[in-house]
Amino acid sequence: MQSAFFYISEVFSIATKETQINEQIRDAEVRVIGPDGEQLGVMSARDAQKLADERELDLVKIAPNAQPPVCRIMDYGKYRFEQAKREKEARKNQRVVEVKEVRLGLNTDIADFQTKVRHAIRFVEGGDKVKVSIRFRGREMGHPEIGMEMMQRFAEAVKDTAVVERPAKMEGRHMLMFLAPKPAK
Repeated sequence: MQSAFFYISEVFSIATKETQINEQIRDAEVRVIGPDGEQLGVMSARDAQKLADERELDLVKIAPNAQPPVCRIMDYGKYRFEQAKREKEARKNQRVVEVKEVRLGLNTDIADFQTKVRHAIRFVEGGDKVKVSIRFRGREMGHPEIGMEMMQRFAEAVKDTAVVERPAKMEGRHMLMFLAPKPAK
C-alpha cells in the first residue's frame, strides 16, 4: 500500500493591512507623489525608488488599487509613529457604553425602590444605559398593569438625569424598559 504526501511550497498571503515600502513594490509603473505633495508623474518603480534613495526617504505604496498604483516618497518611520499616536488618541477618547440592569419586583418596598432609583441614576451619570426589568412570577402574570405603574413611577423618578430610550414592554415573563443618559445641551 502506498501513501502519498503533498507539500505546498507556496504561501498565499491573505489581505494584509501592511503597506508595501521600498523594494516590496513590484509594479511596473507607479504614480509618484513627492514628500511635499507635488505630483512627480508616472514612472517605473525602480526610478521611483532611486528618487526616494536620493532624498534619503522611503517609497510607500498608499493606493495599491489605483491604476497605476500611487506611491509617495516619505519618512516611513515618522509616518508609522504619527499613525500609532493618532490611533492611541482615538482609543483614549473612545468610551464603551455598557448596559447595566436594575431588577424590580412587583412587591418591591418604597425604600428598596428608592435605592434602585439611586443606583440607576448613578449608572446613567456614569454614561451607561440602564435596563429596568420586572419579573412576573405565578399569579403576578395576571396583573401587568401593576408592573406598568411601577415602571412609570421609576421613569418619573429618574427623569432629571435619564430619558426613556425604550418604554416599558412585556417580553414573556419580564417587563423591560431602557433608560439612556440625557443628551448634553
